[in-house]
Amino acid sequence: MPTPLVIDTDTAQDDCVALLVGLLDPAADLRAITMVAGNVGFDQQVRNAFLTLNVAGRLGEVPVHLGCRAPLTRAWVSAENVHGDGSGGLRMDQSGLEPESEHAVDALVRLAAEHPGELSIVAIGPLTNIAMAVAKDPDFARNVGSLYVMGGSNNGRGNITAAAEFNFYVDPEAAKAVFAAGFDVTVVPWDPLTLRQAVFGQERLDRIEAIGTPLSDFFTDVCAATLEFDRSVGIDGTTHPDSLTAAVLLHPELVRRSARYHVDVETAGELTRGYSAMSWGVHGLEPNATVVEEIDAEGFHAYLSGVLATETVPARKITRSV
Repeated sequence: MPTPLVIDTDTAQDDCVALLVGLLDPAADLRAITMVAGNVGFDQQVRNAFLTLNVAGRLGEVPVHLGCRAPLTRAWVSAENVHGDGSGGLRMDQSGLEPESEHAVDALVRLAAEHPGELSIVAIGPLTNIAMAVAKDPDFARNVGSLYVMGGSNNGRGNITAAAEFNFYVDPEAAKAVFAAGFDVTVVPWDPLTLRQAVFGQERLDRIEAIGTPLSDFFTDVCAATLEFDRSVGIDGTTHPDSLTAAVLLHPELVRRSARYHVDVETAGELTRGYSAMSWGVHGLEPNATVVEEIDAEGFHAYLSGVLATETVPARKITRSV
């Protein structure tokens, strides 16, 4: 039976690819897309979500809910220097496309309460919406079947500062609250997992481009800006933490090694804002998360290539901005 899930996203680059996983994998029953402030301007993220629904041939089939437009207590920080507009300059006519009137936080609370213990959430942006849902409904964490979080580093380097991964850095208070809330949470960290095993170098990118579907063309376009940035900072390829997070929820066989950790997030440090402290069991702390430590990298690439080989018919014409 397909897994009922919500993807909570700040849609840009690999977030778009993660949406394709949720939209096209037969193992997924995507109930909603919820938007949170993160990678690029909020309205651009919404446009990117509708664009992704269109290229998947599912425009109008999955509701899009607008969530928190700013972190809990801090000013928003973007990653536009990394992702550009997050869509590789792709455009389409978005007239008549409207998000749901129900706020994303309310939608998350409602969907989890309707079928307690069954809904999975893939959180691939800052955790603001998830923390707000916890504050709104004391039963929310218990009602959610599983929470898969892309964020943090496992005692490794960050990607926005030396100490912090972007999602936790943008809203560290939200991340801290989520790890204290009692979810059944699985973490897909930036370092070492994504940085070392979910990077697609030129050979893998060439193989995807050669597939020749609207989806593989879309992938190549939306990843172009991030590829250029990644190479400028010494990463020889594009990084795919968000689609990996969706993939390991739906296909746990991709996980080769994971372990239980106590995860907490630094909110007060001047140099370590957003740092994820992952204690591996020797500090007397009760584990509160499963952290993925190793994946089948070739299996993940093959899986994603299979998703991108799906033939779709976009309802609206997609163009490239000049």
